[in-house]
Amino acid sequence: MARGILARKVGMTQIFTERGTVVPVTVLESDSCHVVQRKTTPVDGYEALQLGFGEKLPRRVNKPLTGHFRRAGVRPLRRLIELRDGGEAELGTRLLVDIFSEGELVDVTGISQGKGFSGTVKRHGFSRGPVSHGSMNTRQPGSIGSVDAARTFKGVKMSGQYGNVRRTVRHLEVVRVDGERNLLLIKGSVPGHRNSVVMVRPSEREDLP
Repeated sequence: MARGILARKVGMTQIFTERGTVVPVTVLESDSCHVVQRKTTPVDGYEALQLGFGEKLPRRVNKPLTGHFRRAGVRPLRRLIELRDGGEAELGTRLLVDIFSEGELVDVTGISQGKGFSGTVKRHGFSRGPVSHGSMNTRQPGSIGSVDAARTFKGVKMSGQYGNVRRTVRHLEVVRVDGERNLLLIKGSVPGHRNSVVMVRPSEREDLP
């Protein structure tokens, strides 16, 4: 059995438990996740499953990828993502959300929402400067390097691209599994904007509460 799945982030909502408490959840839909390729240690040097998600028009796929999908016995898919140590699964197998169970802890990986070019206050949480009359340093970063070095060291927190990077949120609880509609309801928020593709895997770290 595969140890992960690709899903589409539908959005967030809330559900009520039997005790009447409100739980914020993220809805993930996995309607077309298939195993496209199996990579093995003797051939490729490592173990992994290549998963595909999201159907694509055949006329928009080049010939190499067309043959790649044909060997797996699946229709052309939009996204291809590797899952290291993904378990055992045959080519062309469709993965469903029932590989998870309610109450299980999972790790969700996705591309965070891009915020564009941002300053240090928004990007790194810097404090503002004085806002009194005549102040010219309200949202400027301040000192960015040593005087003796005559240069700015690498890694200094500055303005720049904010977001749009790969992020993993660990130890999220699966609140509900809807096998009929292939929906996963996960407690809390996950990386990515609406309709983005995320990877859901069983959580392996035990050092977190």
